[in-house]
Amino acid sequence: MLYFLYILFAILVFALLILVHELGHFLTAKLFKIKVNEFSVFMGPAIWKKQKGETLYAVRSIPLGGYCAMEGEDGVSDDPRAFGNAKWWKKIIVLVAGAGMNFLIGFLFLVLMVGFAGGFEYHTQPVLESVEPGSSLVGYLEDGDRIYKIDGERVYTGNDVTMLMSLNLSGTANVHDVVVIRDGETVLLKNLNMEPRPLPAADGTTQMRYGMNLQVEERTLTNTFSYAWNAGINYARTVRLSLQMLFRGDVGVQEMTGPVGIVKTIADVGTASASISVGLWNVISIGAFIAINLGIMNLLPIPALDGGRVVGVLLTTCIEGVTKKKLNPKIEGYIHTGGMIVLMVLMALILFKDVWQIFL
Repeated sequence: MLYFLYILFAILVFALLILVHELGHFLTAKLFKIKVNEFSVFMGPAIWKKQKGETLYAVRSIPLGGYCAMEGEDGVSDDPRAFGNAKWWKKIIVLVAGAGMNFLIGFLFLVLMVGFAGGFEYHTQPVLESVEPGSSLVGYLEDGDRIYKIDGERVYTGNDVTMLMSLNLSGTANVHDVVVIRDGETVLLKNLNMEPRPLPAADGTTQMRYGMNLQVEERTLTNTFSYAWNAGINYARTVRLSLQMLFRGDVGVQEMTGPVGIVKTIADVGTASASISVGLWNVISIGAFIAINLGIMNLLPIPALDGGRVVGVLLTTCIEGVTKKKLNPKIEGYIHTGGMIVLMVLMALILFKDVWQIFL
């Protein structure tokens, strides 16, 4: 029963993320007086719809995506309020507004988690409090050092330190290039050995640890927003690093997952949590990551995605500015339609893989 409730909660999170994304397109289109023919959450046959004014509002049956269908978006329209007839800068604002709303809801999720969830009463900062005797860092790091970069990546919060160390971006296990700010000056510690060693823990046992203790500060209203902002930047960086790993071949396409796999992951994480409240906060954390992920992915310059449409608008504007001739919008529409078909096929394959793995 609990597992089912987490699945339901995960679906609601997905619906919210899709809703706010399309709402970004919808609100900016309305702001610029662009005609919106339909505002829909999800795809497929409608399970609810209502015509209000010039816009049809609908909830559809397949929980994949959604859309804000604007007049003349992918073709020719004589309507002066058509998307294709709007000024180029208005088109770009409408297109990026969806991703902007995803970033906003992700940030708000993080503010909720950092501001109210247990375990965040104190915020860990990337400032060294002390180095324990026996640590591999003795003689290299000093009390008060602010860890600024690890292997070229910025460190924003204390949690970033262990995350970047675990990614092995240097290509050599436990060896990292570390930049610290010490007494106001930048110091590069090249090829620093940061390996865990058996060190005494607070409970009297011996554990494999780095022996690096970072400063913490009490939660306040101001640092809650700054910590949530930095956590959001770190989530965005995680998406970028994941894409880099995918393009380099470090991970395969088979390791990608879609809505079904993500819902299952959310349900697994929720039910494995120590309590229902902890499980819900964990789901909100994953929801924040997915929101930021969706925002970034939608801005990629790929046909059919918002980023691809932005590139199309910019190229069309430049070409028309040079040639003084209006291009046929159907050409761009064909390109985006082809991109959408490819994306739908990829989504279908990932969906099949996720469903197949559930029954393995």
